[in-house]
Amino acid sequence: MFSVICYDIPDDIRRTKVGNILEGFGHRVQKSVFECDLKHDHLQLLQHKLTKIIKEDDSIRYYSLCAVCVPKIQVINGPPVTVAQLYFTV
Repeated sequence: MFSVICYDIPDDIRRTKVGNILEGFGHRVQKSVFECDLKHDHLQLLQHKLTKIIKEDDSIRYYSLCAVCVPKIQVINGPPVTVAQLYFTV
């Protein structure tokens, strides 16, 4: 499942931890935005890891895109999105 994950975390330490975790699951496309191609169980693992870190004033959003939607992603001033460029490591 192709997912776009973005976050708004005011605390520098937690924000860095969230970014580091997400780097193991996908590709950073902006400072607080990641594109990930994850199986359902990997997405659940990611959500579990992030839930243990975040606090009440933090926000994380997960946007799942269907296979038909991914080719319709428009990018200005960056490489085009391809599922092959994404990776997953634990």
